[in-house]
Amino acid sequence: MNREQLRELMEAVQGGNISPDAACDRLKNLPFEDLGFAKVDHHRSVRTGMPEVIYSKGKTADQVAGIFASLAASGVNVLATRATQAQFEAVLRVEERAVFEETAGCITLQQAPSAPRHGRVAIVCAGTSDLPVAEEARVTAELMGNEVDMVVDVGVAGLHRLLSQHARLQQAAAVIVCAGMEGALPSVVGGLVGVPVIAVPTSVGYGAAFGGVAALLGMLNSCSPNVTVVNIDNGFGAAYVATLMNRVL
Repeated sequence: MNREQLRELMEAVQGGNISPDAACDRLKNLPFEDLGFAKVDHHRSVRTGMPEVIYSKGKTADQVAGIFASLAASGVNVLATRATQAQFEAVLRVEERAVFEETAGCITLQQAPSAPRHGRVAIVCAGTSDLPVAEEARVTAELMGNEVDMVVDVGVAGLHRLLSQHARLQQAAAVIVCAGMEGALPSVVGGLVGVPVIAVPTSVGYGAAFGGVAALLGMLNSCSPNVTVVNIDNGFGAAYVATLMNRVL
């Protein structure tokens, strides 16, 4: 249940359209529902405006399906990240409306209108190999109500490709930049725009890239003061923060 749904329930009680006992039944799983293997935080959307998100890696298919079904029953939009095909198939057995975004590795359910966002989020991807992380950011940002503009394959090895998209980047309220190798792209983008740039180091690169550590350190040492950094391959976290930035515009 999100904040708007909670407000509608309270107004229904006030207007006599629903009994207090029925309202209590609707609220019985707040603040959380204990599934035994997980405690589903149904109160999170009331506190933060965005529901709990399922991190699927390390969970069994049945566990992901159980949490997904619990969240879906509360009426919120549901997102499961780092999901597999097997986990999606288990989710489909309990929620046939679920959608699998294969490149992003995300299972989604859109069933409630998201709070309107005033600005656009641009997601910039250095290379095609970085697309899974960029797609995770896109799916997350769109499910959370953002208008998203994807700018793909504009790494610094061909800088003219990025410069040709300058006008699009100027229209964004926040820019997410996903890059591996040496992680130079966020600094370049940061010098082109006057909005927050959220850098996402990816684990793409040869041996000395150290699974994204080289990109992470390069981004942390960016000379562009509008660049901030999330963890390696964390497209979800970047989109979540961009949503919060976009919400307060």
